[in-house]
Amino acid sequence: MAISDSPETIGVTTATDHGESVRRRPISAPAGNGKASTSSSSMAEELEDFKNVSNGGDVDRIVDNNERIYSENVSGEGEGEERVVNGGGAQNSENAIRYSYRPSSPAHLKVKESPLSSDAIFRQSHAGLFNLCVVVLVAVNSRLIIENLMKYGLLIRAGFWFSSKSLRDWPLFMCCLSLPVFPLAAFFVEKLAQRRRISDPVVVLLHILIATITILYPVFVILRCDSAVLFGVTLMLFACTMWLKLVSYAHTNYDMRAIAKASIKDDELDMELPYDVNFDSLVYFMVAPTLCYQPSYPNTACIRKGWVARQVLKLVIFTGLMGFIVEQYINPIVQNSQHPLKGNLLYAIERVLKLSVPNLYVWLCMFYCFFHLWLNILAELLKFGDREFYKDWWNARTFEEYWRMWNMPVHKWMVRHVYFPCLRNGIPKGVAVLIAFLISAIFHELCIAVPCHIFKLWAFLGIMFQKCAYYLLNVLN
Repeated sequence: MAISDSPETIGVTTATDHGESVRRRPISAPAGNGKASTSSSSMAEELEDFKNVSNGGDVDRIVDNNERIYSENVSGEGEGEERVVNGGGAQNSENAIRYSYRPSSPAHLKVKESPLSSDAIFRQSHAGLFNLCVVVLVAVNSRLIIENLMKYGLLIRAGFWFSSKSLRDWPLFMCCLSLPVFPLAAFFVEKLAQRRRISDPVVVLLHILIATITILYPVFVILRCDSAVLFGVTLMLFACTMWLKLVSYAHTNYDMRAIAKASIKDDELDMELPYDVNFDSLVYFMVAPTLCYQPSYPNTACIRKGWVARQVLKLVIFTGLMGFIVEQYINPIVQNSQHPLKGNLLYAIERVLKLSVPNLYVWLCMFYCFFHLWLNILAELLKFGDREFYKDWWNARTFEEYWRMWNMPVHKWMVRHVYFPCLRNGIPKGVAVLIAFLISAIFHELCIAVPCHIFKLWAFLGIMFQKCAYYLLNVLN
């Protein structure tokens, strides 16, 4: 294929300063000037590149050279150019084809890995494969839902969540309404301590008494009443949350009181301590989505009402989905199963594996509903700024990272009020971690065993087993 040196219109489109489309016409070089045309030079350089690649030449130089040749030929830049406005759009593509991928141009210029090879798989996006997995997951689970409905029908019933005795669960409701009395008592204790009316040992003793009654009072009410499981779980979660908040309130004020005492002079010992004990701060803390008390928190500028409405709608949808999975899948499997320690071992393993998938879905729905939707709704309504309620626990490489990342409010409370206080008092790190796990195990057992009236220590042993697994993995590593 020959390219003439005649001044034919190549019709390359560029842009002017005013956004116009122009077409350039190269003017041929005068005869006898001894200069070769751009086209002839391009062919010569491409032929030389082909020889160099065949002989193992400098690949990077060849690639750069071909890109320069292509740019020069397509743009048509050079001396003596003549502009023709509003034209050349179609011929631009023609010239791109004309100067790209010539038959003599090398098609393989660099050493490259396949996208799924071990050296390249983590250097690229896998969004397409992720979307494919989502499609497959939706298809498979849709088939299972249809199969379950065809086999058993709709099994959802309100009795598990709201029993016929729900209207008689007024003791639980009254217990829930009376729990704010304990933060009020803690406030009066701190106010007396600030004014030097009671000593520090008495303050500590009163706070221990208030916190103990806060957790034992709901336990007694639930055990005395034959209430629905949902109401019992809700009351225990509320009571445990209040207990954690009261401990943080007492511990933080104790520390601020110690700092205030260290800053005053000996002749001012009878004066009121210079630290803030504010009732408004306590009220905000008791309803805020945090377990760690401080006199003030970072706040947002406004409340996004439309955003709140969307999150509430999501909360209703995913709560309904969670209830559907429990009623339609988990309850029938449990009811139709034998005792795990009395039947065939293989049968028990099959039942556990069959329950694992719906349990996983319920756990994910619970996490999304509570830690993302509910806590963000509450934070938005209160203009609470720090909304790191969880981290990317799905990327955790170890169990230790997962436990630190999936529940940030509890993790911050444990670090602030259990772990580092233990270290400051000379307790070894391993023992401090064990104490944190022990507290977590006790509260898991309370929130599950008390509402269900089943005291088998399953939740407690499950949490402590994770601690044993943590030590075992550290030994193996």
